[in-house]
Amino acid sequence: MAEQKEATVTFGVLNETSDTESRVALTPDIVTRLGRNGISCIIESGAGNAAEYTDEDYQDAGATVASRDEVIATADALGFIDRPSAETVAKLKAGQWVIGMLGSFTDTAYVESLSNAGLVGVAIEKLPRQLSSAQSMDEMTSQNSVMGYKAAITAANAYGAFLPMMTTAAGTIRPAKALVLGAGIAGLQAIGTLKRLGAVVTAYDVRPASKGEVESLGAKFLDLGLDFSKGQGEGGYARALSAEEQAQQQAAVDEKASGFDIVITTAKVPGRKPPVLLTKAGVNGLHRGAVIVDCAASDLGGNVEGSAVGEQVTEGGVKLIGAPYLASGVATTASNLLSRNVADVLSHFVRDGKLGMDLTEELDNALVVAGRIETAEKKEEK
Repeated sequence: MAEQKEATVTFGVLNETSDTESRVALTPDIVTRLGRNGISCIIESGAGNAAEYTDEDYQDAGATVASRDEVIATADALGFIDRPSAETVAKLKAGQWVIGMLGSFTDTAYVESLSNAGLVGVAIEKLPRQLSSAQSMDEMTSQNSVMGYKAAITAANAYGAFLPMMTTAAGTIRPAKALVLGAGIAGLQAIGTLKRLGAVVTAYDVRPASKGEVESLGAKFLDLGLDFSKGQGEGGYARALSAEEQAQQQAAVDEKASGFDIVITTAKVPGRKPPVLLTKAGVNGLHRGAVIVDCAASDLGGNVEGSAVGEQVTEGGVKLIGAPYLASGVATTASNLLSRNVADVLSHFVRDGKLGMDLTEELDNALVVAGRIETAEKKEEK
């Protein structure tokens, strides 16, 4: 067993389990890994149960299992799947670090509340993906990969026929035709999973580079007869389309979608309203029994016009599933990946045995969204 360094920083994780959340931001193997770097872990009792990790698993790995109040009182930094509620923020102490998906793109008031509380906020959604040193910290990539896999499984489960072609004594069953809109991390994983299940897969994305990626997985690239040559935005994410481009895309997708049995949409724009890729006309054009899984469904809307979180059946018999919580449905794997992301972000900021930052570094400057001035001044005083 690798030698454990004397702990100088304490990392805490709270129980975030809810009706829609089964993941945990720390797994037992990461407890051991952090211990080698001089970081001790404290976790709220029951936090890992929904992801199949017991309190005993954490204790065996070297973590302290405690009450919620004890975790808050002890931790130097806390890791979150999402972000702490206003009630939790009120209980945190000035100087503590908060690491998670903080919604900093759209909720400046929340970031300001962290700063006003004297907390240091580290927003993983602002991770500059182009930096090779940041790849293992990219929670959005890891969780989108899980989401894409689960989207394909969800669609297959909801579809009332086989996905693969089968030849039986009673005749040959044709394979299902699936369309994946958005060929980023989630889309590519959905494509690969649908292919493994035997479906005939077609995909589309506005980014020119995605065509080769789609075809490398054995899928066809949907030709809409359109050219959005500047479809890729900063950091590798898809950019939001202009109003004219959206209208052109929607009309073309609506027309093409009618030939498919399954449609999966994955086009999220971080922190912003997702683009509508399939209108009501497109939905109505699908045959009875067709299935749509909208991974981008949220309070801000979705990729499918009229979609909402949950399942609905249209008057035409199309199943429309708004599924933003798919990663939580594969909680064990999702937690394994997410906890590594959060732990690597934390480890990056442990320098000389203490939590600290250098705001001249690109990665630090991108991730630290609250507590900047206070922390910088303290550093200067030292």
